[in-house]
Amino acid sequence: MAGQFWFPSMSVPEIVDAFTGWGFSVSNEQVAHPTTEFVTSIYSACLEQVTGITLASLQPPLDAALESVENKELYREALAHNMLLFHLVTCIRQRFASAARFLDFTAKDIYYPDPERTRAIFSAFINFVKFSEQCETFISGLRERSAAVIEERDRIVHQLVGTKQKVEAIKAKRAEDEPKCEALRRENTSMTEQLVKYKQTQLALLEELEKLKKEIEALLQRKEGVNNETATVMEKINRTKGRIVQDPERIKRNIEEMSKIAVEEKRTLATNETKIRDLQAKITALLNIEKDVRSCIEQLQTIEKESNALDASQKALVDLRDQLDQRKGERLELDMRRERVHKQLSNARVKLERAQQNAEEKRAQSQQTLERLQEEYEKMVVDRQLNDKKVEELRVEADEIERQVRLRQWQNI
Repeated sequence: MAGQFWFPSMSVPEIVDAFTGWGFSVSNEQVAHPTTEFVTSIYSACLEQVTGITLASLQPPLDAALESVENKELYREALAHNMLLFHLVTCIRQRFASAARFLDFTAKDIYYPDPERTRAIFSAFINFVKFSEQCETFISGLRERSAAVIEERDRIVHQLVGTKQKVEAIKAKRAEDEPKCEALRRENTSMTEQLVKYKQTQLALLEELEKLKKEIEALLQRKEGVNNETATVMEKINRTKGRIVQDPERIKRNIEEMSKIAVEEKRTLATNETKIRDLQAKITALLNIEKDVRSCIEQLQTIEKESNALDASQKALVDLRDQLDQRKGERLELDMRRERVHKQLSNARVKLERAQQNAEEKRAQSQQTLERLQEEYEKMVVDRQLNDKKVEELRVEADEIERQVRLRQWQNI
């Protein structure tokens, strides 16, 4: 009935004394010959002490259950008994089974109580309650620590759920942004390659521009030299004209030569102007290229900022994963602590059971010693009675002998 677990079986007076000490008015006859009403009242009181559920607290759900039923009074008593039985069986099985080790409590123990079985159930319940009273401080501490551990576990689970949601949101955002990032990476690579080409072109154009600037400076210097030389020649011509008689043929030849020189100079000047215009066009193209390069640099800076933001997001994701791993470790540690607490509680119960078993063994030994001493005392009483009887017989015999001796002495006289 109690499995292989042993708990002390109490006598009827001990059960009555225990219930009386808890404020339950019971008699030896009620415990020795239990009835349905008696065990129901006892179990209801036990249920109220353990769970706080009373018959009055069952009345509202009972009325609610009978709302849709006709002939309520016909089912009220039966349903009330069934609800009480349900709570009793649930309470005893769930709350007392593991502690009192009484695993087969059934409805028969309420409606058809067997005296020996009822006494065993009462013994198990009293044993459990006394154990709870003795270990109240330790059990209260364990309950508080267990409640704190459960609260901490719930808080960490809530944080873990929130962290998982954040990680999933970041993953979804990252997956959503991944095509854009990939396109930006490809665009960044393409623009970098194009920028390198532009840079090389710019360097070549700058070199050519420097060469053209040098050529322009050389041409301008040459033009200035030609102009100076022309002015000098004109001045010499004017002075010569003032000193010599001009020969028409010679003047004509000089004019033709100077015309040729002027035409050549004009042609050279036109060529230089054409080169200057070409150089200005190239300078304009270089300025446009420089603007494009600056635009590319700005785009590269924007891409770099977005890349840094992506790196920061990835770093935040790594930090969240680290926090998640840390929370998992804390949760594992809390589970291990809870297991250790449960193990300590189990060890404490085992130690208490051993102590109770040792106490019961000592009690049984004391009972056996008391019975043996009682038997020896009764035997001594019997021996004493026999001894007193023999002493009385010897006293009677001595009196008879003394009487006979006196009689003989009197006869001799």
